[in-house]
Amino acid sequence: MSAPEAGVFERLSALAAIDAPGDRQRKTIAETFTGKPLGSVPIGTSEDVAVAIDKARVAQAEWAARPVTERAAVVQRYRALVVEHRHFLMDVLQAETGKARWAAQEEVMGLMFAARYFSEAAPRLLSPHKVPGAFPVLNRAAVRYQSKGVVGIIAPWNYPMLLSIGDSIPALIAGNAVVAKPDSQTPFAALAGVELLYRAGLPRDLLAVVPGPGTVVGTAIVEGCDYLMFTGSSETGRGLAERCGRRLIGFSAELGGKNPMIVTKGADLNKAAKAAVRACFSNAGQLCISIERLYVEQEVEAEFTEKFIAAVNAARLGASYDYSTDIGSLISEAQLEKVSKHVADATSKGAKVLTGGASRPDLGPLFFEPTVLTGVTEEMECFRDETFGPLVSIYPVDSIEEAVRSANDTDYGLNASVWAASKSAGERIAAQLHAGTVCVDEGYAPAWGTTAAPMGGMGISGVGRRHGPQGLLKYTEPQSVVVTRYLNLDPPRLFPRDLWQPFLMAIARGLRHLPGR
Repeated sequence: MSAPEAGVFERLSALAAIDAPGDRQRKTIAETFTGKPLGSVPIGTSEDVAVAIDKARVAQAEWAARPVTERAAVVQRYRALVVEHRHFLMDVLQAETGKARWAAQEEVMGLMFAARYFSEAAPRLLSPHKVPGAFPVLNRAAVRYQSKGVVGIIAPWNYPMLLSIGDSIPALIAGNAVVAKPDSQTPFAALAGVELLYRAGLPRDLLAVVPGPGTVVGTAIVEGCDYLMFTGSSETGRGLAERCGRRLIGFSAELGGKNPMIVTKGADLNKAAKAAVRACFSNAGQLCISIERLYVEQEVEAEFTEKFIAAVNAARLGASYDYSTDIGSLISEAQLEKVSKHVADATSKGAKVLTGGASRPDLGPLFFEPTVLTGVTEEMECFRDETFGPLVSIYPVDSIEEAVRSANDTDYGLNASVWAASKSAGERIAAQLHAGTVCVDEGYAPAWGTTAAPMGGMGISGVGRRHGPQGLLKYTEPQSVVVTRYLNLDPPRLFPRDLWQPFLMAIARGLRHLPGR
């Protein structure tokens, strides 16, 4: 198996929302495994974004007027197309990102989960619902949901299909239009996803993908949209939040993580060690919710470390468009340099490499071995900074209390993993962790795949949530409609005016005894 042929990428390139595609600068996208060209995309401008937003506003008015069941039906047809074309989608993802086949499958499954949950849940979540009025009988109150308008989505390169199209799905079902900017390294993944949405019946102008640099295309989206969804670094997220704040538009973001795993005595060390390989090195560690810190109780640290190192060494590193490898490539020279720098800094200051620690140019230009360190201390860069690569550190701890304190000793708070002597013990530890999601007896995938539950970060790991009811309702404006019946707040004609206000106060005092209060 190999990367799709060039004609595929030419077809996808034509789907970019470029107003005048004639003599445009184009960016060549390389196959990550080899560095060979796959194809090119036109480079968008701020004018392209403005045109896309104008078209989106027109399309959105008609789209929002459709019943939510019709909007959901488009997404249900899209899900069926994803299942049908899943191998093609995985090929495109692997070609652009260099991830292993199973990690590409994980991303496609994420699309399927999101499409199913939101298409099924939206009719219920978006239906008007009654709430108690201020005065029983006199007031009838309901909450309705209106769409935001045009949602801007700025997607990253590590999960470029799921975090562009997957985030578009709830925005679209909620009645919005979307203008999305894929990362400049991975435009074809987003375009492959949008192609299937168009085939499912989504109006073309309702979802526009504009490739181009963040300083140009991203800035124009932020300045023109009605709500922004961003996935990326905490530093960039801060800047975008400031811009959205100046415009007083809503903002949601999943940002960085320095995620911990806690392993206590009594845990199943065989399962924990094997799962830690997935948790630490999925997508070569280029995953916001992957594990970078392992806190292991002293009594089992040596045994766990032995089992973990054996599992890491058994993982197959390489380039393959089938399931014969476990860990793929890094995506860029910048990522390779950062991982190398963190390892070099740590070892120069006394950390020990238990396995890995080197790049693998024999496998491809951007491969780096899965690396495990011990003896990492505070003055080392990888102690607090997110590596976002195949690097994890093991820290022995004397107690569960120390493990919890150490796990929470970070500005981040995205994901965590707990392995304890029992499920109930794991849940008790989970409740003490400062993280938006916690997996007990796994690394990250079950929490990510549970699309009915909110997913997002605490601290500098994010604002707002994707998934769950909040992942849909954040793309709406709630509106309260209160109808007054029989009497309004003027005193009745035959009621003494000087007794009217005390009468209202007496009613208000008695409301606490009524159902729903």
